[in-house]
Amino acid sequence: MAEPARTATASSKAPQRHEVRRADLPLSCPLPSMAVWDEHPRVYLSIVEDGGESQCPYCGAIYVLID
Repeated sequence: MAEPARTATASSKAPQRHEVRRADLPLSCPLPSMAVWDEHPRVYLSIVEDGGESQCPYCGAIYVLID
């Protein structure tokens, strides 16, 4: 008997990349302005301490500080 086909569990969707400014700090994901503001618990990201780029541990969104 043949084994059932396996499906991928990881999403093939690339993480979203968002540019933010110092005026947007403190940075949280999701941002209050996002349509998916309730997609996962709000998490604060230390983008300045991370060298200007942070990634959300929940959804994988990438935030880049541009100023």
